Amino acid sequence: MRSHPGGEAHTRRLIELAALPQGVSVLDLGAGAGEALALLRGMGYAARGIDLEPRGESVERGDLLCTGFPDASFDAVLSECAFFVSGDQRGALREARRLLKPGGKLLLSDLFFDDPAALLRAAGFTLLCAEDLTDAWREYYLEALWRGDAPCCEIPKGKCSYWLLIGRKDG
Repeated sequence: MRSHPGGEAHTRRLIELAALPQGVSVLDLGAGAGEALALLRGMGYAARGIDLEPRGESVERGDLLCTGFPDASFDAVLSECAFFVSGDQRGALREARRLLKPGGKLLLSDLFFDDPAALLRAAGFTLLCAEDLTDAWREYYLEALWRGDAPCCEIPKGKCSYWLLIGRKDG
C-alpha cells in the first residue's frame, strides 16, 4: 500500500479509530487498486470500492463526487488521499455524508489547505477524532519525488497539512 502516507498501518489506524463493528457496509471512495478494499473484506466488512480509473479487479468504476448510490446506503465511508485530488473536497464531503446512514462514520485521510475540522463541521459531520500526520505526508511525498513517481496534481500555495479524521453523520 504505497498509494498514501503510512500505507496499510494508516488504513488500519483509521479502522481502529472508527471502532466499526464487523460486518457493516463500507464504501471506499477513490479505491485505486483496491488494497484497502481487500483489507476491509479480510477484516470482515461488507466493502465496496469505486474509482474514476479502477486499477484492481474488485474496484468498480465510479465518481466519488457523484456515486449514483442511493442516500444512506452505507454504515461507513473510507477515503484516503482522494478528496483533495478530486478537485472538490467540499463536494466529496457532501457526497460522503449523503451516502452515510444516520450515525454512519467517515474515515478520512487527506491533504488539507483549510482547517479540516471546520470543513467536516460545515459538511454536517461531528468530528470524533483528528490526528495531524503532516510530518508523515512530507516524508512520503519527498520519497515519491525521489523515486520519480510523485502524483502530479496542482497544489495550491499556502500551509498544507495531512490529517487522519473520523467524522460521524448525525441527524
